[in-house]
Amino acid sequence: MTCPFRAIAFVAAIVAGTAVPALAQAPAAPPAQEAPQAPPPAPVQPQSDAFGEELTLSPKTIIFMKGSGTWDKAYETLVDAFKSLYAYLDKQGIKRAGPPMTIYTQADDTGFQFQAAVPVAEPPKETPSGDIGVGTSPAGRAFKFVHQGSYDSMDTTYEAITSFLDAKSLEAQDLFVEEYVTDPVSTPEDKLTVNVYVPVR
Repeated sequence: MTCPFRAIAFVAAIVAGTAVPALAQAPAAPPAQEAPQAPPPAPVQPQSDAFGEELTLSPKTIIFMKGSGTWDKAYETLVDAFKSLYAYLDKQGIKRAGPPMTIYTQADDTGFQFQAAVPVAEPPKETPSGDIGVGTSPAGRAFKFVHQGSYDSMDTTYEAITSFLDAKSLEAQDLFVEEYVTDPVSTPEDKLTVNVYVPVR
């Protein structure tokens, strides 16, 4: 997999040049001579599938496993991290309180650093050690984008996100969040549904 943040990771301002060009609309056909017709209304996209929905993220208590990886093995790295995190939660008897998420804390063309996180109702009684920690998920103003399909095809989604941010003159923060509507551990890689949240300044 190539770097999904190639166009948007850690930039002070989103710049043009890497965005996916918008599809040009075909010119409307000339109306019939006997009676001009008004153009049909634009289809209304369901809110749940809106690409670029503005919202406010609420902070959540999370238990996470931090790690790093390269883009060519990104999916395998994340799945392994979640498997280890789930094993810890099960051993400690900690119940999940929401879908798993990956918080990308640093990224470049070759690799990334991340937190594979799971929301929990309350922090564990014993403080985790090693690569596992307790924290709070990102909060504040953000934009939501929905990706469906394989993880390898997320490059296209991130290019479209870049185009959206550029068109709106929005400046992204130095992190991105992938929330997995379908659990990557138990879902076939080509059947994923991922909510991508981009916090903005």
